[in-house]
Amino acid sequence: MGKLIVLAIILTTLVACGGEDEEIQSPPDLNEKEIVDVKPTSNPTADITRLTNNSSYDYSPSWSPDGTKIAFNSDRDGYEEIYVMNADGTNQTNISNNNSYEYTPSWSPDGTKIAFTSDRDGNYGIYVMNVDGTNQTNISNNNSNDDTPSWSPDGTKIAFNSDRDGYGEIYVMNADGTNQTNFSEFIAYDFDPSWSPDGTKIAFTSDRDGNYGIYVMDPDWTNLTKILNNNSYDLSPDWSPDGSKIAFTSDRDGNAEIYVMNADGTNQTNISNNNSYDYSPFWSPDGSKIVFVSDRDGNFEIYVMDYVSN
Repeated sequence: MGKLIVLAIILTTLVACGGEDEEIQSPPDLNEKEIVDVKPTSNPTADITRLTNNSSYDYSPSWSPDGTKIAFNSDRDGYEEIYVMNADGTNQTNISNNNSYEYTPSWSPDGTKIAFTSDRDGNYGIYVMNVDGTNQTNISNNNSNDDTPSWSPDGTKIAFNSDRDGYGEIYVMNADGTNQTNFSEFIAYDFDPSWSPDGTKIAFTSDRDGNYGIYVMDPDWTNLTKILNNNSYDLSPDWSPDGSKIAFTSDRDGNAEIYVMNADGTNQTNISNNNSYDYSPFWSPDGSKIVFVSDRDGNFEIYVMDYVSN
């Protein structure tokens, strides 16, 4: 099943404070959420900025490579669609404009295109469009559910999740959709692929050891390593721009929060420290900020915090 669907189930479980794993059959039901721009600091509760302010569900923030824009999802127009706003939250614009369910935008490294997931053709597939929303093209073209695309740093490949072999697994394809290859090949749910900045590693989420944890592998599926050994749900890894750290979501303290660790899994630190549900972290291109989703103001929104490494 699609990776996005798996993530939806996990997030729903986190918000519900537990529950057994279940199959991913529909998109996450996370209504009433918005996007906030948070700045991580040595005082993790300081300098938090809310970027969106409406009663819709805004989520899946993703910085543009030049740091001037943030793409995100919102259902404010009645459907889950892809929006782009300035990094300060101004000029929020619907660029997908389609009456379907669309989510998980991912910028190409040169900033000219956005890959995203859509069900407009009846199942979840990977699409690519120009940053102004033109030339929307289905590049995965498969009857399975494919979602959560992630561009390689050189722009030549896209990692994604697919259930075409019966389980959510990590695939990699060329940026034009050719040569789609299963890289995880394991009877488990593998999803949330995230390329390291130098292109030598892919971090991802998997339940292959019984609970959802963060793993790292080479892009040829060698050197698989579980870098988090925790009984909690750890998911949504995102590499820092210099490759030294990984931000992720964990419920180990009783609710979903944003953590940062070294790339080898050491020094795991809670940087959101809030009784709300904080998830889906994404680093700014200069590594000084992390944008994420939170319900701390009553509904899920997008925030940004400054990050100062200890």
